[in-house]
Amino acid sequence: MSPLEATIDPVWLIIVKVVILFVILLAWTIFNVWFERRVLAKMQNRIGPIMNSAWAGGVFQAVGDGLKLIFKEMLTPKGADKIVFNLAPVIAGIACFASWSVIPLGGEVSMFGHTTRLQITDVPVAVLFILAVASIGIYGVVLAGWSSAGTYSLLGSLRSSAQMISYEVAMGLSLVTVFIFSGSMSTSGIVESQASHLVIGGFDTHIAGHYWLLLIPSFIIYVITMFGESNRLPFDLPECESELVSGYITEYSGFPYGMYFLAEYINMATLSAVCTTLFLGGYRAPWPLNYFGVIDSGWWGLLWFFLKTQLVIFFFVWVRAAIPRFRYDHFMDLGWKVLIPVSLGWVLLVAAWRTVINQGWGRNPVFLVVVGVILVALIVWAFMGGKTDSTADEAPDEPFDAFAGGYPVPPLPHQVQAPLAGAATATTVARRDHDENGGL
Repeated sequence: MSPLEATIDPVWLIIVKVVILFVILLAWTIFNVWFERRVLAKMQNRIGPIMNSAWAGGVFQAVGDGLKLIFKEMLTPKGADKIVFNLAPVIAGIACFASWSVIPLGGEVSMFGHTTRLQITDVPVAVLFILAVASIGIYGVVLAGWSSAGTYSLLGSLRSSAQMISYEVAMGLSLVTVFIFSGSMSTSGIVESQASHLVIGGFDTHIAGHYWLLLIPSFIIYVITMFGESNRLPFDLPECESELVSGYITEYSGFPYGMYFLAEYINMATLSAVCTTLFLGGYRAPWPLNYFGVIDSGWWGLLWFFLKTQLVIFFFVWVRAAIPRFRYDHFMDLGWKVLIPVSLGWVLLVAAWRTVINQGWGRNPVFLVVVGVILVALIVWAFMGGKTDSTADEAPDEPFDAFAGGYPVPPLPHQVQAPLAGAATATTVARRDHDENGGL
């Protein structure tokens, strides 16, 4: 019986699942705050967090931070749209929890005398539901900046909207190949499709066909877009303190600020959980532990799911400690000029590959010869047919005027800067001084 054909849970059991999941996410957020502080302290040799935030003390510090935000005064700036200003963090908070309703934490288990799955619900288009909720969550960021009546907040929301649009396109394209391989958009169906074993040379390797290995380009693109979707370093341009103070949350304080703080960490966990579900086998035991069926079913799925997800969160923290913030134009160039074109080409290649396998064209020698000729031609063109930089060889016709367009711009490598109007050269200044001093 497929997961979608399972017996519908009673209402009371669904409510119990929702409450348990809500508590887990809140407790996990406290742990991740402590976890990030400890990992950053170890990587960057920060003595304070290492000595004063060790183990339970560090966890209580995170709890204290949350309580402080709850009881602090909530201020609304003058001129702000009060309704939208107060509604924006609620939208962000709801969106960060909603995606977890379709993420499977484990397989079938027995709970309170009922056989159920460790998942609130599943639908045939569960992955599209996650993408849709992520798109709704961005309204919490955009509306916060728009309603705050502040320049920094507005610029942060504008950056965020452009960032989300560009990187959501690349993220969606990276998931298309997963749909092609699994034949499903259901999260539990994708997990089960990765449980099939790889067969090499007619030999069953008993290695699960996880999509991070079979679809490496899609996996890499998704991992990059995770940082753009979560506004985390090195892609935290909407709230970078060196330019925009705190960006879209500059005017927030107290509990609304805490909502955004909570949403950021849960969103990081959500993206990590989606990565685990779609590329790392979900709640299935990793190789070689999948040899033992006892630890690859039931409640054991919770252990494997949270271990894999926590490893992805560790990668989030690692990148924050190791890579500086991108420049905004470089960040947008990466999304539109690299990730999206590469994703489109990879989707086309995978679709063609699956079509060849399904139609059995790989056994046709004529087809193989045609494909071989095309590949050789592409390789020759890529390595031997490079373009020459014609601008570098061109001699400058006339000196470059940096102020021609009204704004000073630096010259290109092949251009020569014209002397500024009215500027005196060193020789002219020396000759003038010589004449004024009577030749002395």
